[in-house]
Amino acid sequence: MDSITQTWPWYVSGFIIGMVMLLLNYFGKVFGMSSNIRTLCTLAGADKFAEFFRFDWKSQIWNLVVLLGAMIGGFVAVHYMSNPTNVDINPKTIEQLAEMNIDAPNGKLAPQALFGNEVFSSPKMLAILLIGGILIGFGSRYAGGCTSGHAISGLSNLQIPSLKAVIGFFVGGLIMAHFLLPLIF
Repeated sequence: MDSITQTWPWYVSGFIIGMVMLLLNYFGKVFGMSSNIRTLCTLAGADKFAEFFRFDWKSQIWNLVVLLGAMIGGFVAVHYMSNPTNVDINPKTIEQLAEMNIDAPNGKLAPQALFGNEVFSSPKMLAILLIGGILIGFGSRYAGGCTSGHAISGLSNLQIPSLKAVIGFFVGGLIMAHFLLPLIF
């Protein structure tokens, strides 16, 4: 199997993320994907309706380039590097997913039942996506940033609020995975 189609080992990806963070810190920039939503909303005219969107969006153009890079990188990863045979999922996790009628990823990183195109034809899944999106948007605003901003940028800058937010993200994820997801499915 060609090694270029494999997922990257954590130590390669982690090193690259660390180098990016050092560069951002050097240039006085703060990383976070949710700030792009604010910038895009401002560009779409939301600043006419809410004070939150009235800011110097031109200072955030560099972050829109990060967003574009993430989209291009996602496309390249899915279409040219998506052979995750070196990703092992615990058999107990696969068993638990099967109990909820969620198929095992079978060589993919995510189950089709949750991330396939058929999700868009199910009213239940559309409701889950809509409610989840609203909760993510509210949570990102309430926490002062998203998981990437707090976990990568905030922790690398040794910010206590980011540590608290990341702990909250993990606790929320555990509650969702162990208690709410079985109720939903």
